[in-house]
Amino acid sequence: MAAAGKVSTFRLPPLPTIREIIKLFRLQAQKQLSQNFLLDLRLTDKIVRKAGNLRNAYVYEVGPGPGGITRSILNADVAELLVVEKDTRFIPGLQMLSDAAPGKLRIVHGDVLTFKIEKAFPGSLKRQWEDDPPNIHIIGNLPFSVSTPLIIKWLENVSCRDGPFAYGRTQMTLTFQKEVAERLTASTGSKQRSRLSVMAQYLCSVDHVFTIPGQAFIPKPEVDVGVVHFTPLTEPVIKQPFKLVEKLVQNTFQFRRKYCYRGLGMLFPEAQRLESTGKLLQLADVDPTLRPCQLSLSHFKSLCDVYRKMCDGDPQLFAYNFREELKQSKSKNQKKEAHQESNGL
Repeated sequence: MAAAGKVSTFRLPPLPTIREIIKLFRLQAQKQLSQNFLLDLRLTDKIVRKAGNLRNAYVYEVGPGPGGITRSILNADVAELLVVEKDTRFIPGLQMLSDAAPGKLRIVHGDVLTFKIEKAFPGSLKRQWEDDPPNIHIIGNLPFSVSTPLIIKWLENVSCRDGPFAYGRTQMTLTFQKEVAERLTASTGSKQRSRLSVMAQYLCSVDHVFTIPGQAFIPKPEVDVGVVHFTPLTEPVIKQPFKLVEKLVQNTFQFRRKYCYRGLGMLFPEAQRLESTGKLLQLADVDPTLRPCQLSLSHFKSLCDVYRKMCDGDPQLFAYNFREELKQSKSKNQKKEAHQESNGL
């Protein structure tokens, strides 16, 4: 009989090691899918500790693969773990873990980019946005090819408060190539400052919590791996639609070594480019000779607020895409040349 007041905790029974699971099910990391397996359970435990206290929490793990992080999450005594895995080769190994943790592990064969997480957990877990984060966590060691599009998708979900954030300010602990982790957390003025830095930091508190050396993975990637923790902010720094912020930030950074007015100018059709760019920078009180990496979040807030007013004044402005204009002008020139050739000019 357990001593009075002692709380029982769940631990997985002895199981084959991740290396043995890989041999048993003849699993191989596929290079074209940029898969890398993390075999060291001390490191998977560390990733899970960095996510916070998971006792009785509901966890959504993306890209579990052979189940290294999955084991560490189950050993953290969670209420429920939902894993979404696209690659059928990994399902039998995960099923073995599910059998070892009855009622704890739910396996979905699906794609994290399309999976509807907002219907996966009990509605009672929902919290008001202004409250503490809900007892739901997202954890994942994602293939590099998926990690950047997925974080952009989730940042848009944070902005709209839907998807995993329909429950409130759900926290995320995810792995990225070290360079991407550094971009996500880069401060104003640093070399790594990029579109990702601004998009992540205007919506979340972002921390690069530790780095895992590449040799800890099988096969060894050419780069080290950064573990990044995200907590959505109660108030976004920029209160404008995600697509508007994304468009302005993307344009700003496309000429990252030039002065910021160069990229911002591409928001406007050529005929009004000079005048409109000048107006945008003047009204936002931004020095046109700052480089994109020198612009702070408050600079971007001012630029987005002014750009929004300009778009409201000219309904066609937001739809403008300078690449389309470039394409059309190229096509016109080609037609003109073909016409001249056929007329022997």
